[in-house]
Amino acid sequence: MTSVPMSSGSSPSFEVTGSTGLPEAPPVFALKELVARLQREQYKIQDLLSSLGFALRSLNNLNQFLELIPMIASRVTDAGGGALVLFRADGQVRLERLHCQSEDHCQNVRSALEAATRQVTASLQPTAEGSITATARNAMVALDHQVNRYLGDEFQLFGTAIIVQNVERGRLYVFSRDPDYAWTETRQKLVRLVADQTSVAIENNELTVALRKKERLDREMEIGAEIQLQLLPRQCPSIIGMDLAAQCKTAQRVGGDYYDFIPTTYDQLRYPGSEVSAVAPWSLAIGDVMGKGVPAGLIMTMMRGMLRAEVLNGHSPAQILQHLNFVMHSDLENSNRFVTLFYAEYDPTRRLLAYGNAAHNPPFLWRAATGTMTRLDTEGMLLGLDMTTQYYEDSIELQPGDTVIFYTDGFTEAANGRGERFEEENLERALQWACRNFTTADEILNYTFDLLTRFIGGDRSNEDDMTLVVMRVKPDAA
Repeated sequence: MTSVPMSSGSSPSFEVTGSTGLPEAPPVFALKELVARLQREQYKIQDLLSSLGFALRSLNNLNQFLELIPMIASRVTDAGGGALVLFRADGQVRLERLHCQSEDHCQNVRSALEAATRQVTASLQPTAEGSITATARNAMVALDHQVNRYLGDEFQLFGTAIIVQNVERGRLYVFSRDPDYAWTETRQKLVRLVADQTSVAIENNELTVALRKKERLDREMEIGAEIQLQLLPRQCPSIIGMDLAAQCKTAQRVGGDYYDFIPTTYDQLRYPGSEVSAVAPWSLAIGDVMGKGVPAGLIMTMMRGMLRAEVLNGHSPAQILQHLNFVMHSDLENSNRFVTLFYAEYDPTRRLLAYGNAAHNPPFLWRAATGTMTRLDTEGMLLGLDMTTQYYEDSIELQPGDTVIFYTDGFTEAANGRGERFEEENLERALQWACRNFTTADEILNYTFDLLTRFIGGDRSNEDDMTLVVMRVKPDAA
C-alpha cells in the first residue's frame, strides 16, 4: 500500500484504497485540483479578453485587429478554430480570417468556407440601395445553411452575428472536431462577446474613415470659399460722382450669390485707381445660381469669367445676356440648375444707367427729388433655361441723390423662428426709410443687414445667401 502525503504539517499520512485495491485521491484534494483548474481557465479567458480589449483601443489598423478575432474566439472556448465571414457593401460575402488550433484539417475547413461564401454570393440578387439591410440578413441566413452543408456533421459548429449600426454585417463561426465537445451557454456567451468587440472595431473604423472624408471635404470647401472670396470684389471701385457699398453673406462657406463691378475698357484693368478709370463706364452685375454649396459656386465662377469677357467686347446689356444664355444652356443642359442675373452699365459722364434682366429680383430705384420708390426691370427668362429666349434692355438717367439697391432673394425669403418671411414689402419700406434718412451707401447697407439680422434672430444663421449692393449718386457740389 502506497501512502500519499497531503501536506507538510503534523497530520498523519493515510491512504484510501478502492475496490480494485489501488490508491484513490482524497476527495478534498481532487476538489481543490478542480477549483484550481477552473480558476486557471477563468484567468486564461480574462487575459485573452483583456488582450482583445487592449488591441481594440490600441490598434489603428482594422485588418490587424480582425486577425485576432478567430484565434481569441477559439481559445476562450477551447474550440478547434474560428472563422470570420463579412458581408461587404459591394454584395460580396467573403471569408476574411481563419484560425485553426491544428493544421491537420485547416485546408479542408478553408475550402469548405470559401465554397460556402461563393455559393451565397452567387445566389444574391441585385437590390436597390435602400434594401441593403434585408439583403445582408438574407445573405447571412443562407450562409449558415451553406457552411453547415460544406463542413458536414463531423464539426460541432456555432455561429453568431456581427452587427454594425443595427445591420447584420457578417458571422463569427467557432468549430470543433471533438465529438464530445458541447456548446454550453457559457461558451456561446463568450463567442458573442468577441463578436460584439468585432462589431465595435468595424464601426469605429468606418466612423474614422467618414471623419477623415469629412475633414478632406471641409478642407476642399475652405479652398473653394477662399477662391470664391478672391473672385468677389475686394472693394468697390472709384467712380466719379458715385457712392458704392456692397456685401455678400453666404449660407454655406461656398455660395451661389454673385455680384461684380466690371471694367469696360482695358485701361481700367491696367490702371484701376486712375482718373481715367473713374470717368469711364463701369458695369455692375448681380446674380443668383439655383442652389447652394460647391455646385452653385462652380457655376457662379464659370459665369463670372464669361461675363467679364463679354463686357470687354463692348456688347450691349441685351446682347450680353443673349450670349450668356446660349453658353449656359449648352453647359447646364439637363443639370436642373439655372441662373438669374441683372446686368447694368453706368456711364458717369451722363449719369446714364443701361440695364437688362434675366429673371432676377428687379432692383429698387429711390428718387431723391420725389421720395418715391420704383423698380428697374426688363423682360427675360432665367439663363440656361431656353436657348430661344429673347432679352431686352432699357436705360434711365439718374439724378443727384438717387439710389439704386440691388439684392438677391436671400433677403426677401429670410425667415424668423416663427417661419415668417421678410418679404419684398418689408424690404421696400426699410430701404425707403433708409434712403430718406441716411446720406451714404454704407449707412443704407449696414442698416438693412442689421434690420434683417434682428428679424431672423441674432442667434440664427441665414438659410440662403444674401447679397446687397447700394449705388447712390452723390449730390452736386453746389
